[in-house]
Amino acid sequence: MELFHQAYQAQMQGQLDRAAELYQGSIDLLPTAEAHTFLGWTYHFQGRVDDAIAECKRAIELDPDFGNPYNDIGAYLIDLERPDEAIPWLERAIRAPRSSRGILPTSTWGVPILQREWCCAPASVFRMRCESSRVTASRGKPWKTSAA
Repeated sequence: MELFHQAYQAQMQGQLDRAAELYQGSIDLLPTAEAHTFLGWTYHFQGRVDDAIAECKRAIELDPDFGNPYNDIGAYLIDLERPDEAIPWLERAIRAPRSSRGILPTSTWGVPILQREWCCAPASVFRMRCESSRVTASRGKPWKTSAA
């Protein structure tokens, strides 16, 4: 667990290459769903979304009860502007018996709803136009609306 904690500290300090290296070392010693999920999170910050999703799927193989990787896959798919694909992953995150971040699945769930449902509503009601704005999620930052 020492390597995992060192990796987390490196990640929080923005040392993403070092964090990825340390998470991988932790996995080599003792593969855990948490280490794969956090390695995926690091890959996401590096722009390696496909690798991030693959790590989350490895985490699910190790511990299907751990909700974080389901939520993270959903969040990554939302970032890729694929909210319809995100929904089943977020549903699984909500049903997962174990999660280290508690409320995230239900918070993340709102993004595909906003993207899919609200964008179809009259602009006068929601003041949101799909052509000019989108809802994005960014790990560790509040939800925001940004120009497309």
